[in-house]
Amino acid sequence: MRAMQYVVPLPAAFDMDIIRRRVADKGPLMDDLPGLGFKAWLYAVHGEHGAENRYAPFYLWHEDEAMNSFLLGPGFATLAADFGRPPVRSWTTLHAELTRSLREARVATVESAAVPAGTALDAMADAERVRAQLECAKGALVAVVALDPHAWSLVRLLLWRDVPGAARERETYAVGHVSVGTLLTHRKDHTRFPG
Repeated sequence: MRAMQYVVPLPAAFDMDIIRRRVADKGPLMDDLPGLGFKAWLYAVHGEHGAENRYAPFYLWHEDEAMNSFLLGPGFATLAADFGRPPVRSWTTLHAELTRSLREARVATVESAAVPAGTALDAMADAERVRAQLECAKGALVAVVALDPHAWSLVRLLLWRDVPGAARERETYAVGHVSVGTLLTHRKDHTRFPG
């Protein structure tokens, strides 16, 4: 599984209703997409979620072919035509904890953490799995932890119904829509996906 995100910075005076309409129009088009775990349609509004306006969708892909098809296809081409082609980050997914209520998410938090030299990577992965499970026990609807082995850093995505108390320490986004791919559409349970 691959986690993926791009962040499009937008001017302070940008009308964020343009992004909200984009999400409302295009979000349902990715529902039931084969190869997609989920896409969280994230955006940040200046003054509400930090210092700048941003459009920052986060994806969990079950299949590399589906991710490649999206990046090389008309969906990403439309984004690039509208906003310029942003750099796309992708990570190896260590663990994904998904509840059946993930479509109810309204807030996302994202944080990055360095993996210090000398860290026992297997123990780190185990600790991150436990951390993700604890976040869901505390109310997160989704907890994804992924690794960039080039920069030796982690990214942690959490989706919530409401703003959590710890949000001040993390990047915070509004969730306009959660598109769920075919693999998850047919699951009715609380699901864990080890990387």
